[in-house]
Amino acid sequence: MSGEHAEVSTDRPGWAERVAGAVLAAPRRGPAVRVVAVEGRSGSGKSTVAEQLRLALAGRGEPVVLLTMEDLYPGWGGLAESSVLLAEWVLIPLARGRAAAWRRYDWERGCFGTEWEGLPAELVEGGGTLIVEGCGSGAVPVRDLVDLLVWVEVSEETRSERLDQREDAALYAPYRERWARQEDALYSVDPPRERADLRLDNG
Repeated sequence: MSGEHAEVSTDRPGWAERVAGAVLAAPRRGPAVRVVAVEGRSGSGKSTVAEQLRLALAGRGEPVVLLTMEDLYPGWGGLAESSVLLAEWVLIPLARGRAAAWRRYDWERGCFGTEWEGLPAELVEGGGTLIVEGCGSGAVPVRDLVDLLVWVEVSEETRSERLDQREDAALYAPYRERWARQEDALYSVDPPRERADLRLDNG
């Protein structure tokens, strides 16, 4: 990553195409798969942004897979650990030209599943793009394993309103403050926003 960043706003027509163009222009660190992190605070709209980016890349014929960090969080207290798991299970193997494999966290049972999941062979062998979406996807343990870092941001007021309106707001409410403290701690060490290649205004 260059350390310089561009500003993009999702209220402008064609924003996803612009981001897709930046993704395809980014040099690859690994031998084949390009890795894009869509990072930001909870409620900023990362999931929607990542899905729109996936569609834009697929529309250009790019093999692309979207991985959510929610599959890697080891529970409500596991934000910091999830970045380490992302590195060890997925990004380091890819950087070394090997297959990535991870276990999906089962939020109902409170533990990781027993089945290992992986990326399609055509993505790994054909030089496609892996989009990793979620808090921690651009944190310190993976900063040197990501080809393009996208920071998604909105105002605190908008972010709070979106968290209130989530379908799982009632489930999330008891853990909201705890999660916010983890975000503060994670981002205070090495703020992804300051080294993002793209800052996306998603207000």
